[in-house]
Amino acid sequence: MLRCAGERVRGCAGALVLGCAAVGLSALLAAQAARPRAADLGLSPGNLQPGALNAITDVPGVLVGQTTIREGDSVRTGVTAILPHGGNLFQEKVPGAVFVGNAFGKLAGSTQVEELGTIETPVVLTNTLAVGTAVDAVVRWTLARPGNENARSVNALVGETNDGMLNDIRGLHVTRDHVAAAINSAKAGAVEEGSVGAGTGTIAFGWKGGIGTASRKTGAYTMGVLVQTNYGGKLTMGGVPVWKELTPGRFEPTADGSCMIVVATDAPLDARDLKRLAARAVFALARTGSTYSNGSGDFAIAFSTFAGNRVTGASGPQARTALPTDGVSGLFEAALDATEEAVYNSLLKATDNGGNARPFPALPIDRLKDVLKKYGR
Repeated sequence: MLRCAGERVRGCAGALVLGCAAVGLSALLAAQAARPRAADLGLSPGNLQPGALNAITDVPGVLVGQTTIREGDSVRTGVTAILPHGGNLFQEKVPGAVFVGNAFGKLAGSTQVEELGTIETPVVLTNTLAVGTAVDAVVRWTLARPGNENARSVNALVGETNDGMLNDIRGLHVTRDHVAAAINSAKAGAVEEGSVGAGTGTIAFGWKGGIGTASRKTGAYTMGVLVQTNYGGKLTMGGVPVWKELTPGRFEPTADGSCMIVVATDAPLDARDLKRLAARAVFALARTGSTYSNGSGDFAIAFSTFAGNRVTGASGPQARTALPTDGVSGLFEAALDATEEAVYNSLLKATDNGGNARPFPALPIDRLKDVLKKYGR
């Protein structure tokens, strides 16, 4: 059942859906649930095994919360929040890094992460014009946490993609409450994918894009990735040139747009190797057909949840554990494979999504199966 503006409906995996849509919420969620993930179609890159959920939440301690905002024909936007752990992030900062493939975008807070090598707030994804609102909300949320009464500086980490094709982005519909709701609803377990959260109004390769996630196990460690896809190029899936066989009708795909990638691992990595890890996640977009155009903002944020490497307010020396340089290659491979699969999941789980009074098509599953079969997949 759908409830109209002003009421909240809790969807699966902790997502909050706000507003009034043209179709019932139950029908929307049912359509999304009926669509396959990449692994269901044999699209499981590499030979490493995924975690139990094949999601970023396979990394112990990682939590994800989402707010989906759908109102009438013109509002399709939202917020996705990723928490490296459920404790006080400001008091127990995690090692982190940012890699920029192409900087046509806004990643607030990235310069301090680059300088200090730590992340001290939830990582929040939203739309381009909501970055300021999200920073404000994250700062207020952090200041209100018990133990942060003396905090005088908070480095909120907020990324974005532009959902203005399907969303009334100039209406500034994302509020502080929406951001706080995403953070407060963050939980472990399955992550809702497709046209939800920060992916509600996004487009990828001319098809409906969205939120996607995947994971890989490598030795004793787990690697998880979450993406917000809103970019283009020539869609390739498992090496198959889908772009040659399927086009989204009157919507001409472009190479412009952006992709935000969040990479989590429980491996003991320092900021230097986390940046190298984040780079591999951006490199993985090439497998999907990205051409990294001038108008594409391609960013990856990586962090380690390894408890022994958290940065606290201790004044003396703190011991650190780090994998040797030669020990990170398996994690690099995992990041490539998980990012590629997460992108596929964002497309496959997305649903046809009306926005700005226009329909917008999701990737047609049956036709895609025919294409994959044609190329021997």
